[in-house]
Amino acid sequence: MTERYVMALDQGTTSSRAILFDRRGRMRGSAQHDLHQIYPQPGWVEHDPREIASSQFGVMIEAMVSGRVSPDEIDSIGITNQRETTIMWDRRTGEPICNAIVWQCRRTAGMVERLCGDPDTAALVRAKTGLVPDAYFSASKIKWMLDNVEGARAAAEEGRLAFGTVDSWLIWCLTNGTVHATDVTNASRTMLFDIHEGRWDDELLELFDIPASVLPEVRPSSANFGVTAYPGLPAGIPIRGVAGDQQAALFGQCCFSAGRAKNTYGTGCFLLMHTGERAVDSSHGLVTTIAASAPGTRGFEYALEGSVFVAGALIQWLRDELGIIESAEESEALARTVADSAGVYVVPAFTGLGAPYWDAQARGALFGLTRGTGRAHIARAAIESLAFQVADVARTMERDARMEIDRLDVDGGASANDLLMQFQADILGAAIDRPAITESTALGAAFLAGLSTGFWSGLEEVAALRSGGRRFLPAMDEAERAERMAGWHDAVGRTLSSR
Repeated sequence: MTERYVMALDQGTTSSRAILFDRRGRMRGSAQHDLHQIYPQPGWVEHDPREIASSQFGVMIEAMVSGRVSPDEIDSIGITNQRETTIMWDRRTGEPICNAIVWQCRRTAGMVERLCGDPDTAALVRAKTGLVPDAYFSASKIKWMLDNVEGARAAAEEGRLAFGTVDSWLIWCLTNGTVHATDVTNASRTMLFDIHEGRWDDELLELFDIPASVLPEVRPSSANFGVTAYPGLPAGIPIRGVAGDQQAALFGQCCFSAGRAKNTYGTGCFLLMHTGERAVDSSHGLVTTIAASAPGTRGFEYALEGSVFVAGALIQWLRDELGIIESAEESEALARTVADSAGVYVVPAFTGLGAPYWDAQARGALFGLTRGTGRAHIARAAIESLAFQVADVARTMERDARMEIDRLDVDGGASANDLLMQFQADILGAAIDRPAITESTALGAAFLAGLSTGFWSGLEEVAALRSGGRRFLPAMDEAERAERMAGWHDAVGRTLSSR
């Protein structure tokens, strides 16, 4: 019997990747291309939509070649993508009207303040979308394009323009312009989608002056998004799974039930807790978002999301600015040469502090230095600061959701650091589970596609594929944990702009 595979297209902020997974969840072929970053002005970040598509199509072919897989062996395609990044294109020609505005771009910050600065308006946006009004999300980026690209608003009013987050753009291109759709997870990040009613919201469209004609159809994350038909690519492969990257990682970690949580250790950290069918309203600045669901799920499932601004970027700082390590991998070995941080704390508030502090003016600092402090102590304190920040967000989530995190599933580059994982377990007082396959984002997209086609029979089968990793159990007593957290909170308090 011919082996079959599911292909995950992972279109991220800095690269486009494709990974082929077999029925046992093993990687059987992969490829990656870097994506050019465009900075037209300070605070502006753009991508070329044509490069997004061409790089993604290129790695599709390369992954098949590397895995020696033919197109007729591919069961389906799952797509996962950088969220909030905004693209608009002409429906007739398929040509983008300008570069994509990337989620990181701050050009619309003033616009959001003008439109949503009133407390009642901000509360309305929060109540409908689960999001804190911010330039991060797609709505203001769409409005900017309509207001600043010549002829864009008139074309939109005539029904000639299409908007999409990166998933929609890839679906449009892959299907050669026959499908204009997105999934519920990406729709929930636009600041235009009512996450309770499950529809684009007329009141929010009016607030941002966006015609409904530009919007894609919203479908479940595990559903039919058409088949490949782009010239030069293998035709007829079903596209059956779509989810924004963090929701895909939550699904790939098999966090299918309320209380299950995952953390991705990347440049920053993204911590998501599944809250079941209940959309939890945060009183601490976390966002409420729609979680990806298996086919046949009735209604929506939700998650709370919180971000740590600086995680892996701190280790890069140790390497590039301080010069105390030559590679990120060296940080663990250096930190292990000392028994502890000797009272040193690093607060990496390079761009302010997020939840639960929300102080944009806070700045980073090193505390507890003595004449005996060496680079190993600083390296260890830096690693520990990642765990402290995650613990702060996790405790905030527990208070908002009224659910305890007794297990945290992890992925991302820094999850390979055993010292960090053990300290995370210690300071959180919870088990840390690191899967054998840490490609959780791509695997989540593959699971959504394969469950839709019947490649995998159900959630029990895919959950069984996640066994075989490593579990880190807390070994720190409660008194020491409380003392270490108190020291961290004292250090954070000294960085806050209000002090």
